[in-house]
Amino acid sequence: MRKSGGSTLNEVMFLPKQLIAARALAGWSRADLANHSDTGVETIQGFEAKGSDPRRSTLIAWRNALAKVGVEFTDETDEHGAGVRFRKAGKRP
Repeated sequence: MRKSGGSTLNEVMFLPKQLIAARALAGWSRADLANHSDTGVETIQGFEAKGSDPRRSTLIAWRNALAKVGVEFTDETDEHGAGVRFRKAGKRP
């Protein structure tokens, strides 16, 4: 996997459905995620509903905000599709 800015692209990229699921795990609305990530509700809505292409920094902000409440994104494997889950208690992102 190509590296960009110290992170592999898989560490940053996720699907709109993953973001919806991650917000559900956190119990957050779009407005909550926007507040915690310092991004716009319209940007979140555009990504989730229309698959828009937000900036890499926006994806990172969303991932970091959700990681602070224990939600992490999982990559697709040979056996499972991409998803989200809670991080094990006591583990740091």
